[in-house]
Amino acid sequence: MRIQNLFTNDHNPYFLGKWKFIFLLAFLYIQIGHAQILPESFEKTIDSLLKSAPSTYADIDASIRPFKKDTALMRAFAQKASDIKYYSGQAYALNQLGRRYRDISQFPQALRLHQEALDVSKTGNNLEFEIFSLNMLSVVHRRMDAIKSALDYNQEALTLAESVINPSEGIKRSINVSLNGIGNIYQTLEQYDLAIDQFRRSLILENELGNKLGLAINHQNIGECFELQGKLEEALQSYRTSLAYNEEINSDKGRVICKNSIAHVYIEQNKLNQAVEILEPTLLASLEIGDQYLTSGIYINLGRAYLLKDNLNKAITNLEKGLGIAEKHLIPSNISLASMYLSEIAEKQGNYKKAFAHYKLAVEYEEKTVNERNLRYVGDLISRYNIEKKNNEIAIINKDYEIVKLKLRKNQTRLLIGGFALILLSGIFYILYRQYQLKNDKKLLTLEQSMLRSQMNPHFLFNSLNSIKLYIINNDKKNAVHYLNKFSKLVRKILEASSLKEISLADELETVELYMNIENIRFSNEINFSIKIDEGIDIHTVKIPSLILQPFLENALWHGLSSKEGEKNIELRISKGDHDFIDISIADNGVGRDAAEVIKKSKVLKRKSVGIEITKERLANFARDYQNTFDVTIIDLFDDMKKAIGTKVVLHLPTT
Repeated sequence: MRIQNLFTNDHNPYFLGKWKFIFLLAFLYIQIGHAQILPESFEKTIDSLLKSAPSTYADIDASIRPFKKDTALMRAFAQKASDIKYYSGQAYALNQLGRRYRDISQFPQALRLHQEALDVSKTGNNLEFEIFSLNMLSVVHRRMDAIKSALDYNQEALTLAESVINPSEGIKRSINVSLNGIGNIYQTLEQYDLAIDQFRRSLILENELGNKLGLAINHQNIGECFELQGKLEEALQSYRTSLAYNEEINSDKGRVICKNSIAHVYIEQNKLNQAVEILEPTLLASLEIGDQYLTSGIYINLGRAYLLKDNLNKAITNLEKGLGIAEKHLIPSNISLASMYLSEIAEKQGNYKKAFAHYKLAVEYEEKTVNERNLRYVGDLISRYNIEKKNNEIAIINKDYEIVKLKLRKNQTRLLIGGFALILLSGIFYILYRQYQLKNDKKLLTLEQSMLRSQMNPHFLFNSLNSIKLYIINNDKKNAVHYLNKFSKLVRKILEASSLKEISLADELETVELYMNIENIRFSNEINFSIKIDEGIDIHTVKIPSLILQPFLENALWHGLSSKEGEKNIELRISKGDHDFIDISIADNGVGRDAAEVIKKSKVLKRKSVGIEITKERLANFARDYQNTFDVTIIDLFDDMKKAIGTKVVLHLPTT
């Protein structure tokens, strides 16, 4: 009776532990038994490969393609190749395993396998697989938003590939993968035209190779650049072209990527029902593939579509699923995006605490995704890569020059000497011109980054959030939500405007009004800020450099009015100037520049104002595209008794 109870009582811990152990042993025995059994067709293929030992990707892939998605078979192939030191086969198998782990967002395992493949390729002295492995490492790092590492691997792969005099088809394909990766880096830097140039260059090479998968990938990337530029119809055309190629090669993953992109454009065009009709079956297909990166993005797109349709329950369900996958697999960009939409929903539902929590998470991961130092480092690497490439071209030209010199000594032909000298000079002038362009591009990028830092300095951000926090602590929900909305809108407008060379005056005025509203909290709403526009000026058609007025308003606040007692006024006036100019004046009734300088010297903590100098440099760059130059005039205001009653700044800007 005791024995019977021991084996029939489901709650007996001894019973559970013993039988779980027995079941585990049985399961392992079965798995080990199955692991020994390989399909006969696979074994024959492997035996043939091990005997012939081809060294190129194309030759190995031609034999083993039907089995390469089976991880168990690829592990077996890798082991057999390792046993006989067939390094090319081992590198092929390890890279295929890495791709499978990458496709299900198991990035650490994928990196380990691709790195092992790279080491094996170097041991076997197989340059084609070394280049292939470097490109695979780059793709995984790009999926993880590790832009610096991704570019390092792409650059190393491209340098190796271009060093081969007569490249094989496999190396040519790797060159295209590298070009595609560098194009993606330009896209991340928001240099969309440069990115499109890289993708189109790759398209030409892929077309020569007849590689429809490469054609599909490049059309997809070009579509993404068009979409980010706001060219939605051009983006749709590129996505549909990519989808057609994916249909031809029957790529399930390619179809999912293209359909998700098409739906994203429909959302931007407010074609919400069409977007949902595409996304729901595409989500099922993505789940079947198992690519967590794609699945997370589709959930977020679907959630956004339902949010815009005011179906908040479905929106929350999809966004939370997308966020969960992104957090589990460390996808910062998707974490930020999903959190921002969830914050918007919580705000609509009146749950301001939850909205603020989601908003903080979104900002935190947005900073991780678009890290300023990261972008600057990548920009420097791109410049260095282009300069090094030109130096390599000079080295090649010099080598050719030596060959021609030998021919000239034999033929004694002055005409060839003169012709070569002309070609050499043209090459040098072209290189010098390109270096000059690169220097200017780098200076412009640095200037724009400096401008963004001055707009989004940490003191302003944290002081503004602390002011809003005070409303929350005081349970003043109305003001907290009001200023939180203004603050989030200001941050969004600054980030959007920072990527544009010029914007309309209407957009600029909206941004500075938001800025003054936020700053006024810290002045206990004592600042009387007004905007006056003369008749006949269409602020929607006038173009000015983005974020150009804020530094002057900041100076008026902190140097003119912060130490003043009594009424505090700032007036911003837009008026027509002489000929093709427009005048923008900012006048305050502060203490004046002389008094402000005295007060500044007496302060222990001094605010260093660099925004004005950056603004003048940006105005100089802006004026180069116009017939006339700009002018900035600072006027001290005095009353009848010659007493300082404020400062006035006048920006004299060209419109043609």
